[in-house]
Amino acid sequence: MSALLPPSERIWGNAPLDKVEGTWIAIALVWCLFMFFMMPYWHVFGKQNYSGEAYRTTPAAYSAKVEAMVEAHTVRKETDQQIPVVRPPAGSDVYLAGRLWSWYPALELEKGQTYRLHISSLDWQHGFSLQPLNVNVQVVPGYEMVLTITPDKSGEYTIICNEYCGVLHHAMMGKIYVVDR
Repeated sequence: MSALLPPSERIWGNAPLDKVEGTWIAIALVWCLFMFFMMPYWHVFGKQNYSGEAYRTTPAAYSAKVEAMVEAHTVRKETDQQIPVVRPPAGSDVYLAGRLWSWYPALELEKGQTYRLHISSLDWQHGFSLQPLNVNVQVVPGYEMVLTITPDKSGEYTIICNEYCGVLHHAMMGKIYVVDR
């Protein structure tokens, strides 16, 4: 008999199961069942999965919401591009737009206050990653993602696009300032 030729009179399916092999099959089955039941449990109690809201929108309609908020609540402008910094009232809806290659506008939020952060893209798919926190959401044109956030530490947070969106993807950043009042 060789490795190239099958055994002449033995059918492998009828061979008795070895003790070690049976043990590994049992361990694999128990592990699969454990993981199967952990998935729904972790979704409910893991506190890391996105459980916000999403709505259909158009880039034009969403851009109008962003511009209305910018006009109503701008407190200053920053950088060479004169990006507005918006300070919305505590508890309000806040609109942030991703567009080639920036996040618009910069936000100034109060520590300890809750906001509904609406995020959408006006052109391509982007990724919203809030650093140094572990907030990560896909931002797609035509959809408005809504996150309920309550900043608990003062400071400057950077928004990074983590979904490749073109030549200047590496420069697509925005700011959220959290201040004490």
